[in-house]
Amino acid sequence: MGFDVQGIKFLMGAHRSGVSFTRTATLGRQELFISASHLRKILHGFGFPSSDAEARRLAPESGGFAEPLLRWLGGEDIISIDASWYEGASVVHDMNLPIPETLRGAFSLVIDGGTLEHVFNYPVAIKNCMEMLQVGGHLLLMTPANNFMGHGFYQFSPELFFRIFSDQNGFEINRVIFTETVPAAQWYKVVDPARAGRRVEMINTRPAYLLIQARKLRQVPVLASAPQQSDYTVLWQDPGTKRDESRIAQEGAAHILRGIARRVKAAYRNLRLAGRRPQLDGEVFIKVDWHE
Repeated sequence: MGFDVQGIKFLMGAHRSGVSFTRTATLGRQELFISASHLRKILHGFGFPSSDAEARRLAPESGGFAEPLLRWLGGEDIISIDASWYEGASVVHDMNLPIPETLRGAFSLVIDGGTLEHVFNYPVAIKNCMEMLQVGGHLLLMTPANNFMGHGFYQFSPELFFRIFSDQNGFEINRVIFTETVPAAQWYKVVDPARAGRRVEMINTRPAYLLIQARKLRQVPVLASAPQQSDYTVLWQDPGTKRDESRIAQEGAAHILRGIARRVKAAYRNLRLAGRRPQLDGEVFIKVDWHE
């Protein structure tokens, strides 16, 4: 668990957007997977002048934990939560289980730098994160998207986060970013599938992250009802989609043809993966600069 080049870019951008690091909770004790030279370049990219000595202090070449960087970003009270003591976490708690009352509403910022995909009871774990925040606080998630099979229990789709961090749950999405893990990878802002009116899908061949920044707007019961995928919600609410028994056989043939078309389309997309470049729909994956 830790922050690599992409994760640190994301932290820096969150700081510049006004996210308060004053009371920060990290899921797991986060390491820094970055050299001092790379860190200095990122700091300069955000307009922060720094010396080689300061960069080495924040990101020891031999590896180290992230508390110095989080303090540099304004952290005054920083805790780490893990299921065991093995990395020196300040609070031991299994995120499969509801958090204790002492952690509810206690933080201005909760950061997942690569923990939640390892927690089997994900709905409980993400609910814990949301309940740990003060009103006005932020949640930063750096979580696996494509090509992380075997890394943890899960890899995630953007749809999940747009539906979880909804007004109904007292949250708003500030941004969802798709990027590959290589340091120079392009960043793409992801459009909400509900806004796009269709699924937001991606095929690529490198490991890729989703970077999510969400803000808690008000205190309401979190996940009181289960989120539903947006395209199905539209279908279920449209009375024109209700089928009567006399049309089921007729529609069955059309369903088979649509399935064949989807498979042909998927095969074509796979053939276009030459050069290891992601196949992007520019209407729902919009290029952005990481330092903006």
